[in-house]
Amino acid sequence: MKATQILVLVVLAAVIVMAAHLLQEQEKTKLKVVYAGSLVVPFAEIEKRFESQHPGVDLQMEGHGSIQAIRHVTDLHDHVDVVVVADETLIPDMMYPDYADWYMRFATNRMTIAYTEESRYAGVINESNWYRILQRPGVTVGLSNPMLDACGYRTMMVAQLAEVYYDNQAIFDDLIACNFDPGVSVERVGSVSVVFVPEILEPRTEKIVIRGGSVQLLALLDLGEIDYAFMYKSMAEQHGLRYLELPAEIDLGSPEHEDSYEEVVIRLGFRRFTSVGTDRVGKPIFYAMTIPKNAPHPKLVAEFVEFMVSEEGLRVLRDTGQPTVLPAADNPEKMPDRLKRRVLTIRIFVPLIPCFLSTPALRRADEMFDVDDISHPPGMPWWL
Repeated sequence: MKATQILVLVVLAAVIVMAAHLLQEQEKTKLKVVYAGSLVVPFAEIEKRFESQHPGVDLQMEGHGSIQAIRHVTDLHDHVDVVVVADETLIPDMMYPDYADWYMRFATNRMTIAYTEESRYAGVINESNWYRILQRPGVTVGLSNPMLDACGYRTMMVAQLAEVYYDNQAIFDDLIACNFDPGVSVERVGSVSVVFVPEILEPRTEKIVIRGGSVQLLALLDLGEIDYAFMYKSMAEQHGLRYLELPAEIDLGSPEHEDSYEEVVIRLGFRRFTSVGTDRVGKPIFYAMTIPKNAPHPKLVAEFVEFMVSEEGLRVLRDTGQPTVLPAADNPEKMPDRLKRRVLTIRIFVPLIPCFLSTPALRRADEMFDVDDISHPPGMPWWL
C-alpha cells in the first residue's frame, strides 16, 4: 500500500474518532449547577465523582455569591437545575413560592479572618486584639459585597456582634461604617441592631477593599494587595491560608448562640432587584440547596442532589475541608420522592428535639445516617 493511501486512512480514522467523540459529547445531558463560590474546591471533586458514575451527564458548574446565584433563576431567568447557597434562609426569602418550595440543609461553616505570613502584624494578631490590629494605619482589609454574597453581610454581622462581645461600641464604625461613602449606619430597635447598607457600596478609604465574592479575595491575599480578609474557615483551610478563629459568640458557627446572632439585622438597600429580601437576620451558618420549579431536568438533577447528601457525597465534602451536617429539609413533603428518605424535617432541629422525636424515631434516624461519621461544629449535638 502506498504511503499516501496509508496517510489517507490514518486521517480518516482520526476524523471518525473525533466525530464519535463530538457526538458523544453532544449526546450528554447538561445539568447546570449554580453554587456558592465558597464551595469551589469540594464541588470540583463532586463534579468528578458524579460524572464518573454518570458518563452521560455533563455537570456545568458556576460559582457565584449566594444572592447572585439565586438571581440567576429569579431575575435572569436562566435554566438552572440546582441552586446551592451558603445561607439557607435565602431560598425561602427569595425563591418561595414562585421558584421553589423546599430546600435541603447539608453543610455548615464559621467566619474567620484569613491572612498570610506577609500580612502586617501577622505575628501579633489574636482573638483579643484583632479589631485593633485591623484599625491600624496601613492595614488593608478585604470583604465581599453584601449585596451579592452571604459572606459579605455576615462580615458586617461579625463586626456588630463584636461590639457586644468586647464591650466596645466603636468597632463597627471604625472597621466598616466610616470607610464607605455613602456611609453604613446602625440603628438600635430594642435589643436589635439594624445595619443599613446603601445599594451603592463604595469604599472611601484605602482601608477597605470590596469584591463581588469572597473567592475573589484569595488572589488579593496571595499578591499581598490586602493584609486580611473575612471569609469562611473552610476556604482559609482549603487554600492554605493562616486564619484567626473568632469567639463562638460572634463567628456565626454555633447554634447555641443563635439568640444573640439574631440581635443583628443587615438591611440591604436594594432597589433594582425586586426578588431580593432586604433584611438578613443573624443566624448560624447553614448551606442549603434546592431544585427550581422550572429546572430543565428535574428527575436527573434529583439524582445529583441525592448523591450530594449520600454517605459518599458528604464524605467528599468533609475530605475537601467542608464541614457537613445531618441533611434536613424545609417542606420535605414537596421534595422529589427519592430525596425524602434522605432527610429529617428542619422544624425538629432544635435543642428540644426529644419532645418531637420518640426514641424509635431517633433510632431510625441513626440507622438512616452514619451519624458518627458526620462532622458538626464543636459542642453541637448530632441531631443539629
